[in-house]
Amino acid sequence: MKTTFSRTFSTAAIILMLALVLVGTSFQALVKDYLTDTTMDGLQKNAAAVSNLASAYHADGSLNNRQLLVNLDVISQVSNADTIICNANGRIILCSDTLEGCSHQGLHFNREYVDKVIKNGGDTAIGTIRDLYSESRYVVAAPILEPNGGSALGIVIVSRPLDSTTVVLDKISNIFSLVAVLVIFLAFIAMTFFARYQSNPLKELANAARSFGHGDLDARVKLEGDHPEEVEDLALAFNNMAMELQKSEYQRQEFVANVSHELKTPMTTISGYIDGILDGTIPQHRQRYYLQIVSDETKRLSRLVRSMLDISRLQDQSGIPEEKKHQFDLEEAAGQVLITFEQKINAKKLEVDVDMPEHPVYTFANQDYVTQVLYNLLDNAVKFCPQEGTLGLKIKEGGSKAYISVSNSGDTIPPEELPLVFDRFHKLDKSRSQNRDGWGLGLYIVKTIVCSHGENISVTSRDGKTEFTFTMPLVN
Repeated sequence: MKTTFSRTFSTAAIILMLALVLVGTSFQALVKDYLTDTTMDGLQKNAAAVSNLASAYHADGSLNNRQLLVNLDVISQVSNADTIICNANGRIILCSDTLEGCSHQGLHFNREYVDKVIKNGGDTAIGTIRDLYSESRYVVAAPILEPNGGSALGIVIVSRPLDSTTVVLDKISNIFSLVAVLVIFLAFIAMTFFARYQSNPLKELANAARSFGHGDLDARVKLEGDHPEEVEDLALAFNNMAMELQKSEYQRQEFVANVSHELKTPMTTISGYIDGILDGTIPQHRQRYYLQIVSDETKRLSRLVRSMLDISRLQDQSGIPEEKKHQFDLEEAAGQVLITFEQKINAKKLEVDVDMPEHPVYTFANQDYVTQVLYNLLDNAVKFCPQEGTLGLKIKEGGSKAYISVSNSGDTIPPEELPLVFDRFHKLDKSRSQNRDGWGLGLYIVKTIVCSHGENISVTSRDGKTEFTFTMPLVN
């Protein structure tokens, strides 16, 4: 399995090598062209100078002149080029190779080539000169004309071995190769440091994920130094995910602990009473009384399970589907729920304060769920309202929303408890010795239903009055 370092380095190394090869090849080609052009230009100037010199000497005699040969030797040494003079028939008259009896003298050039040079006014080529030089050369030829533009007397051939250019190119190649090796070495060091620096956050992330997977819920990615924005975003996303998963795990553990605690007491009660009846500890005339307690506890367990199923169903839906909503009158729904508490209200001699518009207030929602919200809120309000206290139910319109409020007089909720009232299994009475009819799920269900409609719910408690207010969409 390839690591990030190996992938990054191999990719960078390939790109760097290709770049060096392309740059080196291009540079050598440019240098070679430049040296060729420069050499040819120098040889052409030499050929023109020798042609003019030979023409001047011919005016005083012939081309086969000792003084002309000495001048050719000087010119050849200065220009590092070999010079040959041929007559119009192609016979070599003078050669700069040596001042004394050059072996090239007397040899003949191809007559067609001589005629070509005289006709075209010159010629340039790269190759070998047969019977004269075995190595490849730069060759420039120019005609020798009589003074004042007369007929052609012959040609001059100036040449230089290609080795002179190859030596320069070899030196350049050696220098370039040395620099390339140095660049690759420095790039290897730089890429090693860079790749490891870039891969460290990923290793940190992998270690944190591994620790988190093994149960260390406090594992987080800690980045130090300057890192790419994408790496920092990835680390931040992982930390946020870990935090949410840790929160969910704590909630799950709390949920299991709360459910276990809530189930243990009624199950113990049911088991104790049933065992007492079966083994005869409870006398027969008291069995009906304890069986009624067992029945009540069983019903309470059934309500708990039903409430938990309602919550699970709402959370799985991630919102109330539109096809399960319809238009209905909030005032009528609230009034029907209030009537169901008539017996409890009368038993506690509560004063009911109802404030609703004189016209229907229509909303578009799931009526069964909204009815459950009203029922839970009114049930809590009646339960916590003191004897001869005040129970309030109010509906008002505001913009595109309908505001439904349920209130009761009595003890206020401490400020530190207000943010927790909608939490699952939360009870104001920590000992749970009171409110045996409640499980701490009513308000959690209320908030889940309201939020599933995309609406909000809030609570205030001050000056002996507690009020819950939730919103629903208003249909004109």
